Amino acid sequence: MRTEPEPPDSPPGAALPEDEAALVAAARAGRRDAAERLAAESYEKLFAACCRMTGDPDAAADLVQETYRKAWRALPEFRGASRFSTWLFRIAFTTHLKNVRRPRLVLPIDPALEAAAADSGPGPELEAARRERNERLRRAVAALPDVLRFAVTAHYWGEMPVREIAVAEGITPVGVRKRLARAFRQIAGALEERTR
Repeated sequence: MRTEPEPPDSPPGAALPEDEAALVAAARAGRRDAAERLAAESYEKLFAACCRMTGDPDAAADLVQETYRKAWRALPEFRGASRFSTWLFRIAFTTHLKNVRRPRLVLPIDPALEAAAADSGPGPELEAARRERNERLRRAVAALPDVLRFAVTAHYWGEMPVREIAVAEGITPVGVRKRLARAFRQIAGALEERTR
């Protein structure tokens, strides 16, 4: 197995830098340990955000994998205008949008296999109510225009501060808060309509 060469000014086994910009620079220079540390420091939040976006841990795992694949390929273009985790979330968000908009083939589950599957979770009524509530919210968020959807998902599902979203979007923090307020009104209206 061939490993990436170490940069000339960084001898093998050299200590990794602490700040994110230096880690990104080391990863760009081919330091695999720097790339692994960037991934380790961002994985948990990215996976949680992807779970909220997709509503399915398996789909979220696929989305995270695809996000990192795209990020490593595009790392030379990362300008550092936002935090690395913000950049990753943007990649995950746009990848998810492309997947959602792509038509899919749906295969039915074999009824015998479905009947044999054991369920150790809460009762079916509680689980159905929870899933329906989550799905209604997910549909309301998915129906938002892209700029509003990004603000909501980045802030609440990606746990990004308003200031980071503002930098990523090229607007002021007040502009982000206005987008969030507008999104909340639209979500509330959509949820109200669906309960009637």
